[in-house]
Amino acid sequence: MNLDEVSMIVQFFGGLGMFLYGMKMMSAGMQKFAGDKMQHMMGVLTNRRFMGVLVGGFITMIIQSSGATSVMAIGMVNAGIMNLTQSVGVIMGANVGTTATAWIVSATQLGDTFAVMKPSFFAPILIGIGAILVMFGKSHKKNITGELLIAIGVLFVGLTWMSDAVKPYQDSEIFVKAITMLGANPFLGIMVGFVVTFLMQSSSASIGVLQSLAMNGMITANIAVYICLGACIGSCTTALISSIGSTKNGKRVAVINLLFNCIGVVIFGTIMSIVFMAVPSLPWMTVDAVKIAIFHSSFKIINTVFLFPMGNILVKLACKIVKDKPEGEYEEEDELVLHLDDRFLKSPSFAIEMVTKEIAEMGKLAGTNLRAAMKALIFNDYEKLDDIFLLEKKINRYQKQLTSYMVKINGLELNEHQNTAVKNLLYAINDIERVGDHAENIAEYAQNMKRDGIVFSDMAKDELVIMNGKVMQNYDWAIEAIQTGNKLLHEKITAYEEQVDAMELELRDRHILRLSRNECRMESGVIFLDIISNLERVSDHAMNLVEYVQENE
Repeated sequence: MNLDEVSMIVQFFGGLGMFLYGMKMMSAGMQKFAGDKMQHMMGVLTNRRFMGVLVGGFITMIIQSSGATSVMAIGMVNAGIMNLTQSVGVIMGANVGTTATAWIVSATQLGDTFAVMKPSFFAPILIGIGAILVMFGKSHKKNITGELLIAIGVLFVGLTWMSDAVKPYQDSEIFVKAITMLGANPFLGIMVGFVVTFLMQSSSASIGVLQSLAMNGMITANIAVYICLGACIGSCTTALISSIGSTKNGKRVAVINLLFNCIGVVIFGTIMSIVFMAVPSLPWMTVDAVKIAIFHSSFKIINTVFLFPMGNILVKLACKIVKDKPEGEYEEEDELVLHLDDRFLKSPSFAIEMVTKEIAEMGKLAGTNLRAAMKALIFNDYEKLDDIFLLEKKINRYQKQLTSYMVKINGLELNEHQNTAVKNLLYAINDIERVGDHAENIAEYAQNMKRDGIVFSDMAKDELVIMNGKVMQNYDWAIEAIQTGNKLLHEKITAYEEQVDAMELELRDRHILRLSRNECRMESGVIFLDIISNLERVSDHAMNLVEYVQENE
């Protein structure tokens, strides 16, 4: 092997590295650019499978990976947020959406007609403009746009390097024999597509490499067909690996994805083999990047149209392959349903949406505990005091798990809005945990009153009922604001917060006056003052929560 050959190999792998890195940068940039819109997409999923196809297709075009979308679907089913029927549409849409990358790559084929469209001409321009926007752009959107342009430029430079590296070998005897062997053996061609995609963990990447070879007239129709089909099966491995350790339904989503692609490959592979035999000259016809993109998209779309009415059959097949355990047999996953999943981290905006819902659930638990504690204290209802302390431990576990998950999200590539949201959600978790602490404090006061036989006067009880009603209303509005993002609640909570502050001062003065007149016991008076102080702090935390929502764009 001479120096030139070594140089060509190094150039090819360098180009492959730039192409893959460009794809990753482009995916991250597009998520930053459009990620905030994605967080509401999964929310529109219903049992209408067609809507799932549209959502799955859109998200995959954004994140440039059907594997990533499938992994997100596994996570949602694993958490009980989406059922198997809904996941079928998402899987189908993801498989269609992943063909977008092939069309981006095929755009370089226009260089054969228009010189200015060659990657070697416009890629440096894109990188140059992108660098200027990143370095000198004052707005966040300009910076993101710059990152996108650089990513596309790097991707096309990588394609150019790969194409130039293999160009000297297009007439090589070894290459001709290898291509002939692959084209003559459908199973071998499919296996090559599968293995390459499995190693790259991306069908978009493997088909992009195939397209770069096709730009030099080195790929025939039969090779393109079989490798594309193999790549489609290889793309399922990401979801299959991700499903390890998930629930039964999570595993079934991965199986549905595999069945969808395998059924399509068997049908299409058989049809194309018959066509190739009927027209002997067709399989040896050279194809370009555009024709590969056309075939890839056609296969995915036709397969989706064909299998769309059979979604329920795919679900039943998946359930037969991944069977439930016999009735009565212990199954650990039945005990614990995870509401957060590392698979959601594939899309930061979606992960933030999911964690927001869990924070709202944590907030409702703290509210439940506060109501129970106040009921025990005011009405001497001590039966559920032990439950309050148990629920407080659960709230503390919520805090630890949510904070740990938020740290993972914070380590992702986030845009400015997402960074603000993550910061505020971390603050919200701590505020809600403090509300739980206040509920625990009140429950401990109730315990002391039970032990020492202390009771409040009717007047004190009435005052606590009124103040507690306003505080609980404020807190409920705050949790609603987190759950819905409703900023209009800020005005209501602000007004109630001012009333609670004024009431705390007024009740404190009244009660001190009662103490000075010996109208109530000193022990109950001290507890009363501590109670209204705790309630006032809960209202402060409610105010903090709604202000976090107000800060989000």
